[in-house]
Amino acid sequence: MIDLQYSLVIEATADPEFFGFYSPDLEGFTGVGHSVEDCLYKARWGMKDHLELLTARHLPVPPVSVYPRVIIQNEEQTASL
Repeated sequence: MIDLQYSLVIEATADPEFFGFYSPDLEGFTGVGHSVEDCLYKARWGMKDHLELLTARHLPVPPVSVYPRVIIQNEEQTASL
């Protein structure tokens, strides 16, 4: 079981040694890992730290997701002009 309170998006980058991740539920929460498993591990503990920081700064804490999802996808490319 993946123990996350919020949804997580993991993106594969052009470099096979790096993955980026973020939570669409937690504004400002991002990170990088060396594998999908590394991202899941870092996200689990990082979310906990992020929530503690929000609480300490008296900022709003989003409600816990009833059905958090983990999405693994290729990195979104921005259009060049």
